[in-house]
Amino acid sequence: MSEEEIAGLLRDARKLQLGTVNPDGTPHLVTMFYGLDDGRVTFWTYGKSQKARNIERDPRVSCLIETGEEYAQLRGVLVYGKAQTVEDPAAVLEIGLQVGHRMTGAPVEGPEARASVEHTARKRVGYVVEPLRVVSWDHRKLGDSV
Repeated sequence: MSEEEIAGLLRDARKLQLGTVNPDGTPHLVTMFYGLDDGRVTFWTYGKSQKARNIERDPRVSCLIETGEEYAQLRGVLVYGKAQTVEDPAAVLEIGLQVGHRMTGAPVEGPEARASVEHTARKRVGYVVEPLRVVSWDHRKLGDSV
């Protein structure tokens, strides 16, 4: 996929599969709603979650964003990177607002919705994924060869 196509899929998708490394070296995979910061994947979680503990010990992550139901329609982006911890409350809130928007499909507006995100943000840690390598595919481009 081109950089523009990758950016479009990251912009339009709603969820990703986040991979972190457990203490015993096995992968820990979870589905996450996410945000974007200048094209970089962002997400938040509770500070005591397994993924947060894994990232604290080893910041290497994998983020898989994919779409398509039939083989010939599969598209995806796999971002290998390092998760940088975001602790600034305003920045964590911004990540939460983006995640909320992606979860609901609508901007998080209004005082009640914002207050809910602000309340949740106090218990969360944010992350920005610095990409080290990006792999992508688009089976729609395979044509009759599938």
